[in-house]
Amino acid sequence: MRLDLFLKASRLCQRRTVAQKLCEAGLVLINGQPAKSAHTVKPGDEITFRRRARVTKMRVLLLPAARQTSRKDAPALFEVLSEESLATAQVDVRTASGSDPGLGC
Repeated sequence: MRLDLFLKASRLCQRRTVAQKLCEAGLVLINGQPAKSAHTVKPGDEITFRRRARVTKMRVLLLPAARQTSRKDAPALFEVLSEESLATAQVDVRTASGSDPGLGC
């Protein structure tokens, strides 16, 4: 399964296009290497990605059978290994519009 589809199906990103933008920005790593949105994800892979003010590291446990996954079933697809907040100086950075510069995950 493609990385962007996995991030969407597992409900880690709201939209597939958001997952693609994270990959294009170099904010997603698979097994420590920068990953493109078309990268094939398999069980056992470790995904690290930055969203808003957090860096999350997880292990893929299962691949969903379909593109859509229920909210109840999504947590069974991955195991969170660690989740860290970025430095306070980075968290307080805002764009000119006053919104969070995160990509919507």
